Amino acid sequence: MKISSPPSITGVILAGGMARRMGGDDKGLKLFKGKPLIKHVITALKPQLDTIIINSNRNIEVYQQFGYQVITDSVADFCGPLAGMLSAMQFIDDNYILTAPCDAPMISAQYRQRMMETLLNEQADIAVASDGDRMQPVFSLIPTRLQEDLAQYLVQGDRKIDLWFEQYKLAVVDFSDQTDSFINLNTLDDINQYQSVISSSIPLLGFAAYSGTGKTTLLCQLIPELNSRNISVAVIKHAHHKFDIDIPGKDSYEIRQAGAQQVLVSSRNLMALIEVQSSEMIEPQLNDLIPHITSQGIDLILVEGFKDEVFPKIELHRPSLDKPFLHINDDNIIAIATDSPSPIATSIDQFDLNDIDKLADYIQTFISNWTA
Repeated sequence: MKISSPPSITGVILAGGMARRMGGDDKGLKLFKGKPLIKHVITALKPQLDTIIINSNRNIEVYQQFGYQVITDSVADFCGPLAGMLSAMQFIDDNYILTAPCDAPMISAQYRQRMMETLLNEQADIAVASDGDRMQPVFSLIPTRLQEDLAQYLVQGDRKIDLWFEQYKLAVVDFSDQTDSFINLNTLDDINQYQSVISSSIPLLGFAAYSGTGKTTLLCQLIPELNSRNISVAVIKHAHHKFDIDIPGKDSYEIRQAGAQQVLVSSRNLMALIEVQSSEMIEPQLNDLIPHITSQGIDLILVEGFKDEVFPKIELHRPSLDKPFLHINDDNIIAIATDSPSPIATSIDQFDLNDIDKLADYIQTFISNWTA
């Protein structure tokens, strides 16, 4: 029996517009939470797709620095998203393109899966996402076999995506549970509105670093020193992969496996709450986690991870890892701790990564300034 291979898909990030509402500036390169908007889109799509290309008509060399093939419109005069879709279909050999705009930084982690499953289940020609109220046509799954039809549509002078879609059987894919996926940052006001600052009454300080820099090692050295100064610390840590704090065979594990959504385990010395998250839940945001910290008796919350969110951070940097500095693209980094002092083009504070006393002094001053 012949087994058919799954459809091949290329992700296409649409960055080829004129961005009139952004004053003509290239939207994909505008900073949001310390990084270019398109970087957020890449981060969302990369785990879902083997191949990604960028459609852009200017700043080509800048976009190439993100590490992906950049293609320009095959038709002139900035003809809109359809021109970018056509150019992508003409460029690739895959069966489908999955499109997303460069100014949507909160794309669903289930985007590819849900789009393809719905298209196949409904045996449709094109899948288009919906926020529950209306279709979002720049979030589409389109077969490359339609490229000649699309080229003819554009030659006739038509530009509207909705009208072109009406010629085909559509699968409208429901993302009403994840409407933030379609937030488009079209103006500077939009960026300012959604670039929310983390809110906490307790001093909040993060450590931003690449994997292997030693964030956890530093915390294990730093926390005892802070405790010796009567500074009580809570820690929020981001885990990138599936993890489990419970042990198979223990009563709490068996109860959770039986279907309990929450298990609270308590003794005289320790208490732990194990809560099952929905399989549809997207990555947690720091503001959602802070309320879980019991504020009574806590002087400082240290954060490991969440480096893309807006709150004060210390960058940990080891030149031996041959990684670039993070502070260049993150205005929320207030200091750098490094094991080999480096000349940096900024007046940002710099410390010896191995001098725990000096770091603790800096953090003690940071706490005083927070509460002043």
